[in-house]
Amino acid sequence: MLGVNEKYIPSRNLLVMREILWVPGIKVSGPLHRVWIAGNLYSLWLAAPTFYLLLFPGSTPCLSFPSQAFVENYPQFKKMSGTVSKHVTVVGELSRLVAERNLLEVSEVEQELACQSDHSSALQSVRRLLQSPRVSELDAARLVMLYALRYERHGSSGLPALLEELRGRGGTDRYRKLVSAVVEYGGKRVRGSDLFSPKDAVAITKQFLKGLKGIENVYTQHQPLLQETLDQLIKGKLKDSQYPYLGPNTLRDRPQDIIVFLIGGATYEEALAVFNLNRSNPGVRIVLGGTTIHNTRSFLEEVTAAGFRGRSADSSQLPPRSSSRR
Repeated sequence: MLGVNEKYIPSRNLLVMREILWVPGIKVSGPLHRVWIAGNLYSLWLAAPTFYLLLFPGSTPCLSFPSQAFVENYPQFKKMSGTVSKHVTVVGELSRLVAERNLLEVSEVEQELACQSDHSSALQSVRRLLQSPRVSELDAARLVMLYALRYERHGSSGLPALLEELRGRGGTDRYRKLVSAVVEYGGKRVRGSDLFSPKDAVAITKQFLKGLKGIENVYTQHQPLLQETLDQLIKGKLKDSQYPYLGPNTLRDRPQDIIVFLIGGATYEEALAVFNLNRSNPGVRIVLGGTTIHNTRSFLEEVTAAGFRGRSADSSQLPPRSSSRR
């Protein structure tokens, strides 16, 4: 939402701060903090007693506190204060965008499309959001893309009608063509495995038990395929037919060091999955790498650059394509 690029948030995407923030850390580039201090020395002097209490808990504040100690500790205090300020700014901007673009409801429907199998409910939800003026054109197109990937061969597919509603939003045909391009790139006929309907007995059992237990958070239902693949690798249950390897015929020992490199790019969700697997499996070290870190825009740009430009967006039936182009 903020346009994170290589850990940085461009200043043009923030309304309050006009600096470049480094999201995980505290680095700030730009002279604004120096300008602010120069213009607010009197306010700082009035706030000195408060600073003193923070630096020396339990002491009696006064305006004649040891200036040397304050000067020595003020950089650390400023560092912590700046970190909090930046985080509050980022969270505030995220909150504004979530409300402005109706992203809570959009995200919930995206999760339902990926994890549930109620076609009628999914179609109604997507149609309702396509009619909302608060939903951006990109978010609307992403909903239709997910629907197309999930229900491209459903007997009662509503994809043609959704494409017409996407056109009726007043935008160009670009996103409508991208829907067909995404299906051409990653549709059921070219996927190496089924992303939505697991056929493995263990996966089916997990999905059934999860349904009985209920959903704790509707916004975090989906788990990337990479997580399941790595979990099976750690347990020594990865199928050799799908994932051949060099060396002995069987893995005798539990792998301790795993390197994953995704040609074409990884996602933030996959990075989070690897982080959680490292945390929940002591003794196992997983390193995730890739040619880039994708968001929706960068992924669609790569799909287009790869030559998948989509045929007529009014047709949901595309001719079979060799599975080697993935």
